[in-house]
Amino acid sequence: MSRTYDVLTIGNAIVDVIARCEEDFLNRQGVVKGSMTLIDEDRAEAIYAAMGPVTIISGGSAANTGVGAASLGARSAFIGKVKADPLGDLYAHDIVASGVAFGTRPAVDGKATARSFILVTPDGERTMNTFLGACQNLTEADIDPATVQAAAVTYLEGYLWDPPAAKLAFRKAADLAHEAGREVALTLSDSFCVDRYRAEFRQLIVSGTVDLVFANEHELKALYETADFDTALAALRNEAKRAAVTRSEKGAVIIEGPTTVSVQAYPIETLEDATGAGDAFAAGFLFGYTAGLGYEKAGRLGTMAASHVIQKLGARPERSLKVLAQENGLL
Repeated sequence: MSRTYDVLTIGNAIVDVIARCEEDFLNRQGVVKGSMTLIDEDRAEAIYAAMGPVTIISGGSAANTGVGAASLGARSAFIGKVKADPLGDLYAHDIVASGVAFGTRPAVDGKATARSFILVTPDGERTMNTFLGACQNLTEADIDPATVQAAAVTYLEGYLWDPPAAKLAFRKAADLAHEAGREVALTLSDSFCVDRYRAEFRQLIVSGTVDLVFANEHELKALYETADFDTALAALRNEAKRAAVTRSEKGAVIIEGPTTVSVQAYPIETLEDATGAGDAFAAGFLFGYTAGLGYEKAGRLGTMAASHVIQKLGARPERSLKVLAQENGLL
């Protein structure tokens, strides 16, 4: 089958509700700073009622990566579940308007479209409280074989491992991709997510279900239960085909077998909101990777994209990443 898409991302279709807050607000709400906590609809309404002025932006980790890749010029598609409600309509409009193909049928009954209440403290750290809602309705039936088989890389988010039906969808997508000679990427998503599914994630990596692993330093250490980065990286090198690990201001490290490529972080003026830094890095890296630009160029595109999104509120680019890359001599 011919290659129609460079990157297909599959994940939770979530509308981000973002507000700035002080750290004492987190304490009053009883949430762990920097974490992602799954909540029910009642808790969602309670947090929303307590929040200050909000910014509403379509989000979701894998979807953000798809949008970022499209902003660089990749042919992107997304599979994720919303409900046929006002927020679901907004979500579908936003992602298509961003240049990403999106054809997943919305749910007509059940829970509302997912929302993530993102609390941003003055240091730019984000704390997420996520009501998965209609996301949990993603099933194997939503995985379109033709779309998966036509994508160079199918990128899956670790958060998909929470809803049981989505696990089956995850595995179906991986099988279809490999049957077509394509590749599968996995982002570990969150260190708390890693704590929940450590053994299963490692099995996905060791078994070859995943060809490319994305993680940040905290997630990697959680995966191998060590406080030492070098120890964790050595363990990942031993188990994964290839991986890209972000280290905030220390940049990123890409490994494959004995090969190691280190990429510096791009300097920033002000850290506004760390939401989506990893998503943006994956977008830049996947664009470069599927375009055959090599690990160093792909990594630099990733760190450039990440530096852009963390200097603004929300996880999606506010200007063309392709133009930004051209300005930085990367394209």
